[in-house]
Amino acid sequence: MSPAYYTDKTFTKHHNIENPLPKGDYEGCTFNQCDFSNANLSDFRFIECEFIDCNISNVQLNKTALQDVTFTNCKLWGLRFEICSTFGFSIVFIKCQLNHASFYKMDVSRSSFVHCNLLEVDFTESNLSGCKLEQCDLQRAIFHSTNLEKTDFRTSTNYSINPERNKLKGALFSMPEVIGLLNTYNIHIEGINT
Repeated sequence: MSPAYYTDKTFTKHHNIENPLPKGDYEGCTFNQCDFSNANLSDFRFIECEFIDCNISNVQLNKTALQDVTFTNCKLWGLRFEICSTFGFSIVFIKCQLNHASFYKMDVSRSSFVHCNLLEVDFTESNLSGCKLEQCDLQRAIFHSTNLEKTDFRTSTNYSINPERNKLKGALFSMPEVIGLLNTYNIHIEGINT
């Protein structure tokens, strides 16, 4: 049986447990208030799709294609994006919760994060060069051997980045959050509240 193909279709309040989404290609589709939590979306292809107010937590994404996909106000806890297809990988996250997600060794330079909660997200060995991180909370996010060149952190908060273990050339920071570059040294700077 060949995979399903959907184009320009809107899925509203779809609950994957009750009615599993057919495996296939979804192009230009909109998913509104859907619950895909704990679903297996492996080998699916989402191209120019939009997910709005969806729960996509703990979903299996093995070889899943995410090309020019936008997630708005979605819960995406615990996702392992590193097992997605890397071909054309490009995502926009707006007002999303990505707690405990992993982008290990992923190239997310063509992606952006706007008003997102990125608690304990793993960016180890990822390429975020030029990535937009606008007003994001990066509390306990992991940056290790990460390419952060020309990444804009000016409006983001709570990051802790070791400059000796990450590429930072041309990255943009603002006060007082830039102090997060010194956390690894366990020093105290008088007059600055951190």
